[in-house]
Amino acid sequence: MKVAKLYRFGDIRIEEIPLPEPSSKEALVKVKACGICSGDVMSWYIEKKAPLVLGHEISGEIVKIGNEVKEKTNLREGDRVVVHHHAPCMSCFFCKRGDYVQCETWRNSKIIPGGLSEYIILPYENLINDTLKIPDNVSFEEAALVEPTACVVKSLKRVNMRKGDTVVVIGLGVMGQIHLMLAREFGGEKLIGVDIVPFRLEKALQAGADFVIDASKEDVGKKLSTLTNGMMAQAVIVGPGKTELIAQSLRLVSRGGTLLIFTPTPPDEKLLLSVNDLYFKDITITTSYSCGPEDMKTALNFIERKIVRSELLITHRFSLDDTKKAYEITALAKDSLKCIVNF
Repeated sequence: MKVAKLYRFGDIRIEEIPLPEPSSKEALVKVKACGICSGDVMSWYIEKKAPLVLGHEISGEIVKIGNEVKEKTNLREGDRVVVHHHAPCMSCFFCKRGDYVQCETWRNSKIIPGGLSEYIILPYENLINDTLKIPDNVSFEEAALVEPTACVVKSLKRVNMRKGDTVVVIGLGVMGQIHLMLAREFGGEKLIGVDIVPFRLEKALQAGADFVIDASKEDVGKKLSTLTNGMMAQAVIVGPGKTELIAQSLRLVSRGGTLLIFTPTPPDEKLLLSVNDLYFKDITITTSYSCGPEDMKTALNFIERKIVRSELLITHRFSLDDTKKAYEITALAKDSLKCIVNF
């Protein structure tokens, strides 16, 4: 079978490897669609994992399933499924408090060999704890959006919005657009998108933003103050993993508001903040890393209800042979949102 394997940033090769055989605790899944994650085009992040078969935003069809899995689940051959590449144990200290991404099983679990592969092996934990059947009215392409949407679901839960809040989303790539599509479901009232790319600013208005701010042409703080009568925003979600931008975004947060960091920065970068300002304005700074099983279920529901609009988000489609081009377009971060590889 064919796979897309990364050796270093920009060096992606299509190779052939043997078709794997599932054990009694595994399933063999034929991949139907796999999205290109914006996190996978951060060179410092992805190169530390190389060499690897890329891809983790996956939908597919079960072609063979082990007997032990059949005994524990209602999954069967022929089922259309959406797959999460990490799955928790559901019984450890972290899982019991809902911090699934801190579970050792979650951190060590994975699909084999990776989503940009004609077939994958799903391990037992993934099958038992975080594999979902795709509803009849959801396509494979739409299902490939479940994992990124689930990351946004977790983010919007952690930002602690209340009904009537103003929400600012900085960075209007695909994840920023999904934040705008879902923010009202979590209480947001006035939605404002910020970017420097005209294509993405226009898409944000279609995704549900009430206003957009072109940061290359306007002072974001002044414009936001005008739009909110000086109140600023109760929720500020920073998409790009840039320390300077995160620090600058604090001025956009209202008293009692929350700044959410959605993307990591390189490990050696430090964030310099005024604790005095944070304390007396009672501002919360939080993060949101990946997602868990409940977020996946909620995300699939949003996609089934067409609140997450795939026709707006999916801008480019590729074959597996053209994976390198899909990554190049995603890395440019210009006139694209979600690139999908179809099988």
